[in-house]
Amino acid sequence: MAFTKDQLLARLQELKIEFLSCDHPAVMTVEEQAKYVGHLGGALSKNLFLKDKKHRLYIISALANTKVDLKILSQRLGLGKGGLRMAPEEALPEILHVALGSVTPFALINESARSVSLLLDKGFKSQRYCLFHPLTNEVTIALTPSDFDKFLLSIGREPAYVDLEDCPVVGKDNPPDLAYLVPAEALNLPGGADKVPPTSAPAQTNATLEQKTKQPTQKPKEPSKEQKQKSGKDKPQINADAVADSTNVEKFVEKVLEKVSNVFISELSKQSNAEDGNIKDHMLEGVKQRVSFDLLSMTMTLKNSVYTQGFHAGIESTLYPLANRKIVERK
Repeated sequence: MAFTKDQLLARLQELKIEFLSCDHPAVMTVEEQAKYVGHLGGALSKNLFLKDKKHRLYIISALANTKVDLKILSQRLGLGKGGLRMAPEEALPEILHVALGSVTPFALINESARSVSLLLDKGFKSQRYCLFHPLTNEVTIALTPSDFDKFLLSIGREPAYVDLEDCPVVGKDNPPDLAYLVPAEALNLPGGADKVPPTSAPAQTNATLEQKTKQPTQKPKEPSKEQKQKSGKDKPQINADAVADSTNVEKFVEKVLEKVSNVFISELSKQSNAEDGNIKDHMLEGVKQRVSFDLLSMTMTLKNSVYTQGFHAGIESTLYPLANRKIVERK
């Protein structure tokens, strides 16, 4: 059974957990949410639904201003630098039973999310109130850290608060400090892991098929040596690494940040007389860490949407011509 917002809030009341609630339009980012919930006086949270290469799932819940480096976090979990990436969008309704933009630790109340690991920002512990979506991004509730812990314990979860900005050395003599938070169970994710929906071959018309059946099969003429050489020169070369990079969200975000950073430094140099390169580098690194977390989430959402649209377009281009051909054959 998947919990609804009302059922979740009723459970909190049963646990005698006090909370403040605010209804608002659907929000997709922390910035949008902040426009409606400032009067609650709590700490906003940003939440990512991630997976590793073995399809184990994680929710990373951090304060809005916490700098989270997924590469470092991946190493601390013992997954290598590129071990964490966004979980497929299809897993949101099937595993967490929430819509896009509504990822929240409260989704762990669902039995289907029993194997999802939760990493909490230790900064929540010092806040008066913590703000989360109660399974929908059209509502925000505020509750104390102790009451939030009370909820997690009620569903059999031991709260795991970690310093998400820490950058410990990981190596032979320094094992990953967060490896104990890696889930023991991997899930069969809907929609595949990182698969791109297959593209369909162009449908052939009846006329084309009839022509092929009537024409005798002829052995193709072997091209001459000169033609082969010319063809090889004219054929565009595809860079496999470039293609792989274009579908890698993490590398795409890095490139975007690099270009933005160059412009930022250029403009800063024009408008400032400061010549301390270390100060500029420090400012730049801070900007990168502040925006990379949200940019990664937004880019992955865009990637999933594009894949979904391409998949449906491929289905239409394949099935509709086949259906029309069947009708013609029956006539």
